[in-house]
Amino acid sequence: MRAARDIEVQTVPVSDIAETDENWWYGDANAVPTPRSIASHVALINEVDPLHPVILCAEGRLMDGMHRVVKAIAEGRTHVPAVRFSRTPDPDFVNVALDELPYPDEVV
Repeated sequence: MRAARDIEVQTVPVSDIAETDENWWYGDANAVPTPRSIASHVALINEVDPLHPVILCAEGRLMDGMHRVVKAIAEGRTHVPAVRFSRTPDPDFVNVALDELPYPDEVV
């Protein structure tokens, strides 16, 4: 997310990221945790750079980086690098189905 590029990186405890105990990827009625979809997430988790910071909104909620957070948990790390907005920006997309959203590399 371009808007987060100039925010100072800090270290936050994984335990402070509430979304780790929420239904993050499968909350949509059409999203089913099939073995194939779980394998897809595992592949993404394996590929992430754990040094790249996650992005938190002004309230501390996760906006981007769940695969990095999961990797930290799986590796037994207690903290992740993060940037946190002082004011949460408006969303890039509103009322768009999850399967219609571009992958982050496609967002212009």
